[in-house]
Amino acid sequence: MPTPLSGRPIVITGASSGIGYATALACARAGMPVGVMARRADRLDELASRIRAAGGRAFTHVGAVEDASACAELVDRCRTEFGSVYAVFANAGYSIEQCVQDMSDEALRRMFEVNFYGSLNVIRPALALMRPAGAGHVLWCSSCLSKVSLPRYAAYCATKACQDHFARALRLELRGSGIFSSSIHPVSTRTEIWDNISRDSPGGASLIDRSRTSGAHPPQRVASAVVSCLHRPRGEVWLSTPMRLVIALGVASPSLADAVIDRMARRRAGR
Repeated sequence: MPTPLSGRPIVITGASSGIGYATALACARAGMPVGVMARRADRLDELASRIRAAGGRAFTHVGAVEDASACAELVDRCRTEFGSVYAVFANAGYSIEQCVQDMSDEALRRMFEVNFYGSLNVIRPALALMRPAGAGHVLWCSSCLSKVSLPRYAAYCATKACQDHFARALRLELRGSGIFSSSIHPVSTRTEIWDNISRDSPGGASLIDRSRTSGAHPPQRVASAVVSCLHRPRGEVWLSTPMRLVIALGVASPSLADAVIDRMARRRAGR
């Protein structure tokens, strides 16, 4: 039986654009009250206005996920305004392109603080409310790169792998509790991350092939998959079955995966 979502609140981080923004709209259309958090107040206000104009309920909370107190306040506001927290979507994250040897400890730790610890910062206080209720759903926005790694993206891939492993462990720890834990594995999504990587990477972003962005799927497709998972919980949600099978092959044969990834990286870098 599908899980009814109407009236069940969800909090979403990284909601000012891309996957988070689209997911907030999709969840609101499914009847879920939505609490959204990000750094950009103007984007959040515009999102909340769209939800309310369509008859939904929403509140905004400006903050950074690496700030544990801001995440706790987000969850508490959801409980206060909507009466409970049924679901949490830990979506905030970013990436840069830089070699392992060149990436400073500060840059590496910051990416883990945002992508990984930022997820824990919102999930842990939400779980504290879900456990007594005996119902809930935790969703982690991981990546297809949680299973393999790319050159100059070791930090990003590692944070996504952390999310993937924690989602699985939590799923087993919560078995029989009425609370689910799911990891979402987008492949290539048309969001601001493309521009941000190009802007913020110290040596540029040679591995980003902009000619391929037209083949990327829109954030609305990820949002639809998230809502589908909320309706019918499952452990891992993949946006591309062929890519999932290719990556599975790469995990089974690391030397083959290394050869393919190395060839792709060198071709894109123009070497």
